[in-house]
Amino acid sequence: MVEFKEDVSIVLGGAAGQGIQTVEEILTRVLKLSGYNVYANKEYMSRVRGGINTTEIRVSSKKVRAFVRRIDILIPFKRGVLPWVEKRLTENTVVLGEKENVEEEYLSRVNFVEVPLNEMAKEVGSPLYLNTIAAGVVVGLFHGDFEALEEYLRKRFGSKGEEVVLKNIEAARKGYELGVKLCEEGTIRIEVKRDENVKKEVLLSGTEAVALGAVAGGMNFLSFYPMSPSTGVAVFSAQHAEDFEIVVEQVEDEIAAINMALGAWFAGARGMVTTSGGGFALMSEALSLAGMAENPVVIHLAQRPGPATGLPTRTMQGDLNLVLYSGHGEFPRIVLAPGSIEEAFYLTAEAFNLADKYQVPVIILTDQYFVDTYYNLPELDLSKIKVEKYIVESDEDYKRYKLTDDGISPRSIPGYGKGVVVANGNEHDEWGDITEDEELSRLMQEKRAIKKLETIRKNTMMPELVGRENAKYVIVAWGSTYHVIREALEVLNREDVAFLHFKWVYPLPEKVKGLLEGKVIIDIEQNVTAQFAELLKKEFGLEIHHKILKYDGRPFSVEEILDALKGVLE
Repeated sequence: MVEFKEDVSIVLGGAAGQGIQTVEEILTRVLKLSGYNVYANKEYMSRVRGGINTTEIRVSSKKVRAFVRRIDILIPFKRGVLPWVEKRLTENTVVLGEKENVEEEYLSRVNFVEVPLNEMAKEVGSPLYLNTIAAGVVVGLFHGDFEALEEYLRKRFGSKGEEVVLKNIEAARKGYELGVKLCEEGTIRIEVKRDENVKKEVLLSGTEAVALGAVAGGMNFLSFYPMSPSTGVAVFSAQHAEDFEIVVEQVEDEIAAINMALGAWFAGARGMVTTSGGGFALMSEALSLAGMAENPVVIHLAQRPGPATGLPTRTMQGDLNLVLYSGHGEFPRIVLAPGSIEEAFYLTAEAFNLADKYQVPVIILTDQYFVDTYYNLPELDLSKIKVEKYIVESDEDYKRYKLTDDGISPRSIPGYGKGVVVANGNEHDEWGDITEDEELSRLMQEKRAIKKLETIRKNTMMPELVGRENAKYVIVAWGSTYHVIREALEVLNREDVAFLHFKWVYPLPEKVKGLLEGKVIIDIEQNVTAQFAELLKKEFGLEIHHKILKYDGRPFSVEEILDALKGVLE
């Protein structure tokens, strides 16, 4: 008998087109409705069919938010899955499935339990029911709520007719009964506590959090050109466009997308663009237009490995330098990088206030791992969000680019007041008319690049400190590595190690220097050149003592972080 307590990592593997994501969808929702904490993340190849795709689902007695390397239960839907995940297998791994899907050399290395999924599916009526049977087996292993499973299947397949619904329920019951039987016979034993409160929580992905946060922040226009892994934000927004009363436009290219968003802001709307690194590269000229015209815009950039097409369905934190230095000329921008799904919601909402207030591009950096992750969490608190608008009514002497001490000029929109509103991509005077006056040009450059940047810097968010302020070692990280580092630190359990997580990446507040001076700094990020470490050095002259970097397109696991930290500390 193999026992799993408190936390179980389940991995499903198969070819693109085999319905792995359908099983993931069923399991996460039904197990949550059964009172279990769940976390899920997928990895997939950039092909329509074939290859090997996997999904990891953690089921736990406590809240879980991070990817782990180990596999407790593996369900292969085709041959080739075990070699693909070989490094993640342990002597305790249980493989559930058909012998034909398990290579001979692995039978002695894992705990193989033959489950005739295809045969059971054919008994129901078609091999297509294999996925539902597999989902039923896993729910049965946890003695989950079968009524919740049945209800979900009715919603999931209701549009395909009653016969299909009943067949799926029959398939799920066959699988469920087998899962329960495996436990009762002592083949597998699982002890994970339920929590009734979990049933009432929401299951949210990074993609959905960004989209919902944008709507909560007042977004009423979204333009995009499809590019993985960012497209999900646009698709989700389009699916709910009528509910949210927003306009979603798929346009001919990324240049059109950002220019439409700039036009939306100029007219008084709140626009966002969602893209990835290659798409953002095409937007750099329009980014400079936003800088010169002091036109707000919000850009969501979901990172993937580059250069060029790179690994289009993998993850990386490789675009920090791109967003920091993109665009010709000098002008400020704000860069945000949420570390949790909750943060993605609140930060994205706040991005619209920041763009409106400071009249700059605000860039939200996520990545493939982040947008494709989801877990259960308490309902989001909408009372924390306030839509703040800074548009003023123009008078007859209205100066769009008025020189001010803080670098922020009054922004009006056409038709709101008696003044003439001019937006200009050329150098301009205070009214917005083109000028080549040397004194005015100097003052306008200083207004944008110095005064406005300093005003923003004074109001930036401080990073989150996890641990003691007087700790000898301080980990610095940004964005999506937040939860995996936190879980590794919980296991490490050392009071002399603290963690400083940056969700506001640029500009950085001056107080950061004081938090890091005299410490042994450990930088953790997913790129080749430690881009955030270089930013800290540039901004504050701080030397990073140790760098833990990963850049193979796969996310950090808890175990990897833990092993790397032990190597540094010991």
